[in-house]
Amino acid sequence: TGKCYHTFRGHSAEIVCLSFNLQSTVVATGSMDTTAKLWDIEKGEEVATLRGHSAEIIALSFNTTGDKIITGSFDHTVALWDAGTGRKLHTLRGHRGEISSAQFNWDCSLIVTGSMDKTCMLWNAATGTHLATLAGHRDEVLDVCFDFTGQRVATASADGSARVYDAQTKKCIAKLEGHGGEISKVS
Repeated sequence: TGKCYHTFRGHSAEIVCLSFNLQSTVVATGSMDTTAKLWDIEKGEEVATLRGHSAEIIALSFNTTGDKIITGSFDHTVALWDAGTGRKLHTLRGHRGEISSAQFNWDCSLIVTGSMDKTCMLWNAATGTHLATLAGHRDEVLDVCFDFTGQRVATASADGSARVYDAQTKKCIAKLEGHGGEISKVS
């Protein structure tokens, strides 16, 4: 119908990323104001404000069960939050550049993060522990994603290539080349 049900207001700067939970009950917004907000879609109300980053939030993603959310920031960190309470559970530190993307795998056991530091990293989603750094790109990693089994990670880079890594062995199993410029998204 194209009908607007709610207008969500509350950020003090522009919104740069957003994501629905898989259940379509909550939408999250990330902003240049260094916060993320969770919004109840039915009620049109703010559920929580996620504070703790020192720079803009450029990426966010819910896990499949909708009880956790990750936020990636230009402060070089990713935060793992309880989506029900808004409480920060872990801060993932290790990247030496701005975070470009972050995602859970399907069974919610792993997190992958991409960064302007030319790497992506794998993390244990329960503990926030760093598991591996996946390197090889010659320029910024602009996007990352898991396959549906959670066993492979794909990366897109400003170097014009995409790569596929095995999440268990941490090895690059495919280097995809052929674009004439940067690759900004991968799925």
